[in-house]
Amino acid sequence: MTVYAGQGDAQRSLALLWGAPEEPRAGRSGPRPGLTVDAIVSAAIAVADAQGMAALSMRAVGERLGRTAMALYTYVPGKAELLDLMHDRALAELPTGQPAVGGWREAVTAWAEELYACYLRHPWVLQVSQARPVLGPAELAAMEALLGALRPAALPPPRLRGAVSALWQFIRGLAAATADARGAAAATGVTDEDWWSARGTRLAELAPDFAERFPLLTALQSTGGGSPEDGHREAFRSGLAVLLDGIAAADPSEGEPSERESSAAAGTP
Repeated sequence: MTVYAGQGDAQRSLALLWGAPEEPRAGRSGPRPGLTVDAIVSAAIAVADAQGMAALSMRAVGERLGRTAMALYTYVPGKAELLDLMHDRALAELPTGQPAVGGWREAVTAWAEELYACYLRHPWVLQVSQARPVLGPAELAAMEALLGALRPAALPPPRLRGAVSALWQFIRGLAAATADARGAAAATGVTDEDWWSARGTRLAELAPDFAERFPLLTALQSTGGGSPEDGHREAFRSGLAVLLDGIAAADPSEGEPSERESSAAAGTP
């Protein structure tokens, strides 16, 4: 289930995200005491955390607050705007300052760990497409924090954009795999152990020469162990290290325009 952010009214969504007071609209009475936008967003996140994105509706949020769905519309225009607020609120859990650790590698690792954990606390966030950003303060602060952590690496803009995209998508992908592994047993009624046992036994019967046909895969599997979630966690750590090795090995001059290209762009011979 993929949900696109930014589908609500742009003016009202951004006003809510950035805390600007809304202008009163004709025919709409003021908010009733006892309910706030923050309370609605918190309730919506609780619904999505507990039951998933498919269960999210204005009615479900209203029921959690002991109100009708209609009572919420005075505060939040609709589900589309609510989703933007939820997404930004979830990312607001990320630290905004630079970690008090060593160099840029440690800073990026700390940032990546925080984002990975945030995604797993709120797996529904992974269903919000990144095709269009929410443009909320927390979302932008998270990006600013990553750029700040990478700044000492002195990457030229093209390389920096590539590094940021690779890091964010890597973390998002591994978090999604871990979230899927957590939900598989509940959704299917079959534990991971039973699933692998049934298929492993049958595969051994159908392909007794499996190790000879796939020696590299067999060797790799023999070094693993633990639960699928343990495997995803190890993949996160090792994959992140590979990405950071690549960033560390990058030549800062690569990706910069050559002297000839710079002269041509400036209109000089």
